[in-house]
Amino acid sequence: MTTVVWFRQDLRLADNPALLQAAHQGTILPVYILEDGTTVAAREPMGAASRWWLHHSLTALQRALGGLAVFRGDPSELLPEIMTMSGTNDVVWNRCYEPAAIERDKSIKAGLSDQGIQVESFNASLLLEPWQIKTQSGGPFKVFTPFWRSLAKVTHTAPTKVPKLALDKAQLSKFDASISDLKLLPTHPDWAAGWKTKWKPGEKGAHARLKAFSSDGLKGYATLRDRPDKENISRLSPHLHFGEISPRQIFTKMHHLSAAQPALAQDTSKFLSELAWREFSTHLLFHFPKLATENWRPEFDAYPWRTNKKHLRAWQRGITGYPMVDAGMRELWQTGFMHNRVRMLTASFLIKHLRLHWRHGHAWFNDTLVDADLANNSASWQWVAGSGADASPYFRIFNPILQGQKFDPDGAYVRRWCPELSALDVKYVHCPFDAPDDTLKDAGVALGVTYPKPVVDHGVARVAALAGYKAVQHARSDSI
Repeated sequence: MTTVVWFRQDLRLADNPALLQAAHQGTILPVYILEDGTTVAAREPMGAASRWWLHHSLTALQRALGGLAVFRGDPSELLPEIMTMSGTNDVVWNRCYEPAAIERDKSIKAGLSDQGIQVESFNASLLLEPWQIKTQSGGPFKVFTPFWRSLAKVTHTAPTKVPKLALDKAQLSKFDASISDLKLLPTHPDWAAGWKTKWKPGEKGAHARLKAFSSDGLKGYATLRDRPDKENISRLSPHLHFGEISPRQIFTKMHHLSAAQPALAQDTSKFLSELAWREFSTHLLFHFPKLATENWRPEFDAYPWRTNKKHLRAWQRGITGYPMVDAGMRELWQTGFMHNRVRMLTASFLIKHLRLHWRHGHAWFNDTLVDADLANNSASWQWVAGSGADASPYFRIFNPILQGQKFDPDGAYVRRWCPELSALDVKYVHCPFDAPDDTLKDAGVALGVTYPKPVVDHGVARVAALAGYKAVQHARSDSI
């Protein structure tokens, strides 16, 4: 018996329950459909950086499987056609949890079932389904810490190995589209030309990254993860988003390391709690599907957001005049990634210094991050804005100068991504606008020429942000 395996955000062979089920049933017909925003039920359109990653991840998957049928269009139309053309009556997939994807899958499953086709779906991307983990009152979690405590108590089953696979080559040969036909890669210009030296998409790349982090970056993670000038971060987020590695595989690896090396217990625990934030974000989006588009706390609808295209563009390009912010935005543009501490700082700057709506940042990150994930992106932006679940208080406004001095004390991160400041004394590398003229001249820095002047004054911006917050407080009072 041949079973169609519909790959989505599970681009791996090991610990893949849908693939395992299909392999047990007989031969498989592996399929990937690029929905690409073409239907009403489409998920948020995939960003350019994610499309680059997807091309290489699909290529790696195709190589590992020995074949992969790729399509572009509406899955609700294409999947029934694929089943008819292949003469197959069984299809399996692993679940997605974005609101539009849930509705799409329900509709497809109902349609296929009406045609007499057997459909099975599985959990491949979470430790626990969003409906399996509940508060004592039986509702969804809204605060991270008790969510993490509850998740940490669960004994998770061991990840499964790669099953023995047999492809239905005869059926596969009927579909001749190639991954290049999906046109996922940038061409004019090829702004990702150097990314292949920075990233290794695919299942092998994911496990190589986990191995490198475990041996080189995990030690000291609990205290050094906030230092963007250090390499104490995993960089596993894009691999997780595309399902090249499962959270069960990572949790199992961390538990084994902690047991073998007790000195790593604090580091592994902190790392797993960060991984749990990903689960929490998916939990929130599942139970509160408007998280990606609306303020989770409705009183924030009253905030007087500004509209300033010039400021938005300066933030996107990394020319705000605040080195730590600019370094983060330039790292993002040049690599498709940004250190988590700097993500919080750049988000805070957009929302609270520039007073631009978090949706602008959400959209930019979706387009430029290789790890762009609707749940993580939405929950994290609303966390910084103060409008989300268990959010940072709005009046917590990061000082970009102090953040730089604290987390990039030698200025190494800023010097790397803002090379025009590389010769500036560490005393002023995070605040060149405070440096004496002679110091700037000696360092070859001309404010407003070689490096921009600040687009806003920190003190003035802070006062304005807090003044705007009063509207939120009034809205909250009126709703009580």
